[in-house]
Amino acid sequence: MTETTSDRPGIDPILKMLLDAVPLEFTVDDGVEVAREKFRAVKPPAEMLPDMRIEERTVGYGGLTDVPVRIYWPPVEAHANLPVVVFYHGGGWAIGDLDTHDHVARAHAVGAEAIVVSVDYRLAPEHPFPAGVDDAWAALQWVAEHAEELGGDPSRIAVAGDSAGGNLSAVMALRARDAGGPPLVFQLLWYPVAVGDLSAPSFVENADAPILNADVMTAFLTWYLPGLDMSDPTTLPTDLAPANAATLAGLAPAFIGTAEHDPLRDDGGRYAELLAAADVPVQLSNEPTMVHGYVSLAMASPAAAEAANRGLAALRAALHPV
Repeated sequence: MTETTSDRPGIDPILKMLLDAVPLEFTVDDGVEVAREKFRAVKPPAEMLPDMRIEERTVGYGGLTDVPVRIYWPPVEAHANLPVVVFYHGGGWAIGDLDTHDHVARAHAVGAEAIVVSVDYRLAPEHPFPAGVDDAWAALQWVAEHAEELGGDPSRIAVAGDSAGGNLSAVMALRARDAGGPPLVFQLLWYPVAVGDLSAPSFVENADAPILNADVMTAFLTWYLPGLDMSDPTTLPTDLAPANAATLAGLAPAFIGTAEHDPLRDDGGRYAELLAAADVPVQLSNEPTMVHGYVSLAMASPAAAEAANRGLAALRAALHPV
């Protein structure tokens, strides 16, 4: 677990000013559409985004044939034999889409110098667990089969995602190992759910944190996991809590980025411990002044940009080995 003290650093003042001005707060009673509209309202102006080749497609694998994706090619001269990152957006499995995370996907393409395939998986409550997992898997399989067609290198595929997308990325890494492929070279997990222990200290310490507070978490869990008993995390299915796999050995190397002022801080920290115990190369970076969602806010805060760059640098290093 990540230890905290009563005199821990405060939230980055630039982030705090932004979040005080545009609070992202809602309850389950507000309904998912209210939550989605609030989330869509917080994104950078289009003129601030880096230019690159972008293409929309609908992809599939097996019985799933209608998963929308947005493909980003990095702004480099040659679009051949590039690594590929399959990106899953955050939003509690219930909000968020290709547009809310367009700037984040672009940042991954630039930062990792890789093709990024951003996946528009189905959302709860209309499509509760495991619909999003199934879409995420179908998209990953499609990317593995079509990487060369995109100008990508099928031997250099990684998964990345923030929050719920970090959860899906961790689940995909486990599935890929157990299915014998596609072989992944890296998993970039931004403040993920991977253990599911709601009794961890960070859930109490950060119950009133910005962006992801207790009410917001309750809404997400109610929508995504209706009727599921979360009281004993060890009973959760591995498609929700990959930490419950019989063994984590052989998983792709990982970077886990957590935030001190985030209820999910200890979840990511504990998963890093479990990966390390299974001899999986893992780097944990707990950001002392950050809140949940800091990667999405990197264009507004130099401190958030520095934190995001740490993970992107690890992704780039894994995808472009010397």
